[in-house]
Amino acid sequence: MRSMPFHIHASQSVLDDLRMRLVQTRWPGSPKDAKWAYGTNIDYLRQLITYWVKDFNWRDQEKYLNGFHQFKADIGGLKVHFIHEQGHGPKPMPLILTHGWPSSFYEMTKIIPLLTDPASHGGDAADTFDVVVPSLPGYGFSQNTDHRKMTLKVISDLWTQLMVDVLGYRRFGAHGGDIGAGVATHLGRFHPENMIGIHILAFASPILNEEASPLIEAEQKYASEVKLWEIEEGAYEHQQSTRPQTLAYGLNDSPAGLAAWIIEKFRSWSDCDGEIEQRFSKDELLTNLTIYWITETIHSSIQLYYDHRHSQKSAQMHRRVDVPTGVTLTTEPVNRPPREWVERTYNVQRWAELSRGGHFAAFEEPELLAKEIRAFFRPFRE
Repeated sequence: MRSMPFHIHASQSVLDDLRMRLVQTRWPGSPKDAKWAYGTNIDYLRQLITYWVKDFNWRDQEKYLNGFHQFKADIGGLKVHFIHEQGHGPKPMPLILTHGWPSSFYEMTKIIPLLTDPASHGGDAADTFDVVVPSLPGYGFSQNTDHRKMTLKVISDLWTQLMVDVLGYRRFGAHGGDIGAGVATHLGRFHPENMIGIHILAFASPILNEEASPLIEAEQKYASEVKLWEIEEGAYEHQQSTRPQTLAYGLNDSPAGLAAWIIEKFRSWSDCDGEIEQRFSKDELLTNLTIYWITETIHSSIQLYYDHRHSQKSAQMHRRVDVPTGVTLTTEPVNRPPREWVERTYNVQRWAELSRGGHFAAFEEPELLAKEIRAFFRPFRE
């Protein structure tokens, strides 16, 4: 297997069509003084769409993204897009970073230089990494997955082929949050011989079989909080894992609709105190949205939820992850379980709790997250 260099360039006709659709947005009504209680606030969305039309420059964002070394490789009949940046320092450790939804590979771009060149950012050159950042299958510039079912287990197999067969790394580390944490989990579970360790921000359900000890009080409390979160925040996941195609028609046709669906999550899940631009600039929000739009991948990105939920799950899917695991908790309440909950599944070797940063930690607090990643993997360097 081999990879080919890749360069991002959206055709002008696609950008012109996007602008036309934005200008012609047919706005719905909204309850008076609704703010964000009913969903995405209409006043903020109008501001964002106006900025998208008048001020946002995709060509500037292309130039930034093309500053990274990007490639595509055919892996198992699927064209996978990825960034591959070499580390600066002695014996860089190979590390693959996996994003989640409604994010993209773009989320990882702030943290890449902190990991490849720590000495230039207040760190130790001995902590350097060769960093690989793929776009999930069906996301961004990776091939859509219309022709095949996609699960986290399948992605872990693809990532192993990418790292071992394409890039030649026999063993490597993995980091991820959200879907990326699930991929890292399956890398540790099904490919332990290739893993140095995994570092995660979010967690699979704990192993609760007949041999498991009863939940302690802190675990019971957390389980109740997760159920409440699913009622208040989990409608998107239920829709995407049951009827993603119905949703896809509107999101693929209306950039304003796409923005409303995604922007709400960036506000709700980040550590922004309800003010989304305390964490993300309009340019950052719109770069992520434009990646979804120009690649027409919103349907395949949410299809992953359906495929994973409806996949046949054997007992092996719930076996313990014995490779060394680092856990970093952000301020996102649904991802702050007690350590006992996590240790039911993982071989936890490092545990850290951040005082800042939410769901999109690599973008919100790249310095804090990079520090934790470097610290976790430090003892496992040869």
